[in-house]
Amino acid sequence: MRTDLRRHANWRIEGPAMSKCSHCGAPAVPHRVCADCGFYGGELLIPRKIKKKEEGQPPQA
Repeated sequence: MRTDLRRHANWRIEGPAMSKCSHCGAPAVPHRVCADCGFYGGELLIPRKIKKKEEGQPPQA
């Protein structure tokens, strides 16, 4: 029973700590590049790819 009580005391798993991106304001993991905008420390590290519009499709509103 002691073993079960000791194991039961630590059963919760916490999610990762989240902070706010200084550039776009999206939730981001601290000390990582923002997944939304690609900025870290005020510098653009990962430029976002722009998708080309296919011909024949109406523009989205």
